[in-house]
Amino acid sequence: MVEQQGTATQTKYDIEVIRPQLRSEDFKMRGEGFAPERLAAIKKGLRTLHTLELMAKTIYKFQITKERSEMNRQLIAAMCNEMGHYQDFQVKLYEYGFRPSLIRPAFWMVGFVFGFGSRLLGKKAIFKTGVWVESKAVHHYAELLETIDWDDETRQVIEKDQADEDGHISRWKAMLEKA
Repeated sequence: MVEQQGTATQTKYDIEVIRPQLRSEDFKMRGEGFAPERLAAIKKGLRTLHTLELMAKTIYKFQITKERSEMNRQLIAAMCNEMGHYQDFQVKLYEYGFRPSLIRPAFWMVGFVFGFGSRLLGKKAIFKTGVWVESKAVHHYAELLETIDWDDETRQVIEKDQADEDGHISRWKAMLEKA
């Protein structure tokens, strides 16, 4: 892993890697022998992360315009990155024997409203929305990392995804300053 500089929190993860490689042996059935309380916390945490990533990828999807620009290139990369996070948590849910939340369509709707709404308001609104949403995500990640007893591999996925979110904050702040 490469040390990143210039982000709000220093990380051991290379945030330039948008979609880390997965191999067949990376998939495992998880949670065997875990206490019911630990499993309940993991289930709640994974569902939270899964639904929030659905919202994030939807925001970016609806912020992208037809314009051929650096902003759109960055939004496409961010959307792809969030799609990977969404998949990360969906896989973890299934590895633990859980299912995604039934209320996740509500998070898609919120993502649509934030994404399309900020797009209508212009570039500065897009960047401000990105900073605000990603700041909330970094906070959520930190809280869930601190309060839940994750297995080591799941913790590493969450830490990498949190580092990506922190990188998005830096990117959107820099683009906002230029706008």
